[in-house]
Amino acid sequence: MRPGLAAAAAVIAVVTSFHAAMWLSMRPEASAPNITDRFQSLSFAPFARNMSPEGDAPTTEAQVRSDMAVVAPYSRGVRTYSSTNGKELIAPVAAEQGLRVTAGAWLNKEVDEKTGEPIKVKDKKTGEMVLAKEGNDREIENVVKVARQNRNVNAVIVGNETILRGDMTKPELAAVIRKVKRQVNVPVSTGEIWNTWLEPGAPELVASVDFILAHILPYWEDVPADQVVDYAINAYNRLRAAYPGKRIVIGEFGWPSHGYNRGASVPDPMEQAKIIRNFVARADALGIEYNIIEAFDLPKKQNEGSVGQYWGVFDADRTLKFPLTGPIFEKTYNQTAILALLLGVLFTLPLLRMRDLTLTQGLVLAASANGVAAWLALVVDYWLNHYVSGGDYLTLALSVVMLVPLVFVLLYRIEELAAVAFGSGPKRLVEEQKHAAPTRFPKVSIHVPAYREPPEMLIQTIDALARLEYPNYEAIIIVNNTPDPAMVEPVREHCAKLGEHIKFINAEKVAGFKAGALRIALDATAPDAEIIGVIDADYVVTPDWLKDLVPAFDDPTVGLVQAPQDHRDGHRSPLHEAMNAEYAGFFDIGMVQRNEDDAIVVHGTMCLIRRAAMVEAGNWSSDTICEDTDLGLSIAENGWKTHYTRKRYGYGLLPDSFEAFKKQRHRWAYGGFQIIKKHWRRFLPNNSRLTTAQKRHFVLGWISWLGSESVGAFMAIASLMFVPFVAYFSISVPAHVLTLPILITFLVYVLHFISLYRLRVETTPLRMLGAAVAASAVQFTVAKAVVDGFRYKDLAFARTAKGNNWLAGAARSFPALPEAIIGGLLIAAGAYMLVANNLPGSSIVKTSNDWRHIREINLYGIALLVQSLPFVAAAMIGAFEPSRLNDFATWRVIRAKLAAVPRRLGLNAPPAVAD
Repeated sequence: MRPGLAAAAAVIAVVTSFHAAMWLSMRPEASAPNITDRFQSLSFAPFARNMSPEGDAPTTEAQVRSDMAVVAPYSRGVRTYSSTNGKELIAPVAAEQGLRVTAGAWLNKEVDEKTGEPIKVKDKKTGEMVLAKEGNDREIENVVKVARQNRNVNAVIVGNETILRGDMTKPELAAVIRKVKRQVNVPVSTGEIWNTWLEPGAPELVASVDFILAHILPYWEDVPADQVVDYAINAYNRLRAAYPGKRIVIGEFGWPSHGYNRGASVPDPMEQAKIIRNFVARADALGIEYNIIEAFDLPKKQNEGSVGQYWGVFDADRTLKFPLTGPIFEKTYNQTAILALLLGVLFTLPLLRMRDLTLTQGLVLAASANGVAAWLALVVDYWLNHYVSGGDYLTLALSVVMLVPLVFVLLYRIEELAAVAFGSGPKRLVEEQKHAAPTRFPKVSIHVPAYREPPEMLIQTIDALARLEYPNYEAIIIVNNTPDPAMVEPVREHCAKLGEHIKFINAEKVAGFKAGALRIALDATAPDAEIIGVIDADYVVTPDWLKDLVPAFDDPTVGLVQAPQDHRDGHRSPLHEAMNAEYAGFFDIGMVQRNEDDAIVVHGTMCLIRRAAMVEAGNWSSDTICEDTDLGLSIAENGWKTHYTRKRYGYGLLPDSFEAFKKQRHRWAYGGFQIIKKHWRRFLPNNSRLTTAQKRHFVLGWISWLGSESVGAFMAIASLMFVPFVAYFSISVPAHVLTLPILITFLVYVLHFISLYRLRVETTPLRMLGAAVAASAVQFTVAKAVVDGFRYKDLAFARTAKGNNWLAGAARSFPALPEAIIGGLLIAAGAYMLVANNLPGSSIVKTSNDWRHIREINLYGIALLVQSLPFVAAAMIGAFEPSRLNDFATWRVIRAKLAAVPRRLGLNAPPAVAD
């Protein structure tokens, strides 16, 4: 067994064991008093899983019988809330099981307070619109009939939280209660939250009822789980103190197993079990009559926000949600843990294929893979333990679809971070190879395509080529599609002065963009030239370029050698300095790591290509606008080796403006998308000579760049579009298992960026910050390029404005208007979510309950703010670029003024430090 394989196997074993130990140590288990007898009563709503309590479908006798058979072994009685549309069948079926029934009549508001007009409601039996009063009369008629015909009915409840909803006044409801009392021989009351019985005017209502039926639901009052039972007993005692001698029954008590928190009230399956078992024990010991809400989860119950579905003692499949005796544990915890461990092992198996894996590097990678595995297991657990419907389907499906590629990017970045920070270091760089003293100097033909370039800039490039310290080369300067003689003739004349090895071609009406010009240059290349060099028209090369890199071609299997791009005009402005630092990250980090697996991205300029490899690959192609990357990938697909060097051998010019920077990035991204469409079949088994490692780098690289940037932008826009639905239409907010990955990915991105820049890029912290802003600012641009890749088959080649030519001086509008709008909306939406969610008594959703410090709302708001950063970065650059702050002279003045402050204040200035 090779050392790397042994280390990988050991790492997998250690991390998997630690992962298993974490799940085992965190396995929740609790204790609570046993429920040895049955519940006194359960709220009974016999709705099938797909039935809405607010719907029109009648309850069937078969459904009632089936559900009553489930409840009977666990409860001595049931409470109903309606006596129409099939609910009148509950009492006789309950009698067959020996269960008592507290029969209810549902009451609606009868008159519109504003207009005084009678209100109409939909009759659930006929589907017709009828007066609400007629519906109320039918409910009362039926509940009276149920009470008279069924001896097991021990009480009648007229209305449920009718006062709380404002559907009736206390005197109106008291009158209805007195009417019902005259028609039945059992106690009559109404169900209201416990506070209502203590309000002004309550004594009249109390006088009308035979007993007080109080709903005590501490969840809605922001009570922490560990205080719920004490809170409920105290509320009960307050009612006893207010109405001594009056019979008091807790008509509703319970706790949801899932849903959003409400302040300190956090729904949880373990807490539901503990709370109900503790309450039942206390209530039985104190002789308190109670009813637990409710028997069954109701997946279609949407009028109570996220928790309405989860109050049941049984789930929607009629399975008891927690044991009534013995230890309390989460039912699906073990399955989730096993799934997480299996996925963790699966995700860490690729470590066995990694060469020169160090122990720390392996531990970081294995830990990250297991973390992702745990997250996926939790997503599956969330799906299985929640009733996903309506808006939940939309949020869950969209989130998972978008988050999966984001997770791949997360792992790819962690892999790169681990390799750079803890790996064994790069070994394939050209400068790391030992080449023997050259015995031959193969001829090199350097091609310089120029399209409408400033002559003075191009002449600088040509002069640098003339100074090369290599004995056997030619340079072909091909000016194409440039009709202005003032841009052509000075270059022609200058080339003529330098000798025959500097050739000049003026090609008019060339088709195929830059690739077309390079094909013409190749046709004009000396027959004995073995290596083709390519540089952009703005690049000034160092004299040792060919001398240092051509020896790499002594290996006959090498098809291409790439040197990094760099720029000589970063001093023009702080923005240019930031752009230059942003480019450096790609060439000093990503390219170095990809080179270790022979998977570099060819970027044209500063590139040397074996002529035979170029011909075999089919020459320069015009079917993508990134002809250089296209050709480089084709060369690799044919099995040729590629090499990379970190050393700078050429310095070009940066894009003139942020607008030009964005256009260049759009061209690269759009061209990358074209390359994927062109080459994807070559990545199938046995369709090319690419190795598995090469395929992996290219695929993950595309996902990391095109995929993550696009998904990030699309997720931000989708999150923004979803805000109105969350705020005003009560559609579910994304759960924490879906928003946390966004925040974690952002944190990993920041860690990745800072760590790798400090380890690999020679720059200052301020320039690094500028690079981060510049990199973030083009997220929307890349996403737009991907969309354009789907929309358009071919887009014209967009030349990047460089060199202070006339294009740079053209009037431009604000270059980041879409980003500024989207970013501003994201900030506003995120701030709105956070502020509204945390203000006392805030109510910004049209539901029966307010938002009260809900964890998911806070995470959603933070995620919106994080997602705004790339858009804000673009807007900041757009505003910064034309300002005086984008001038080094301004900053020198500011520093001078700050340095003078101590002297003006009469303080001793620190001694000057020599540069």
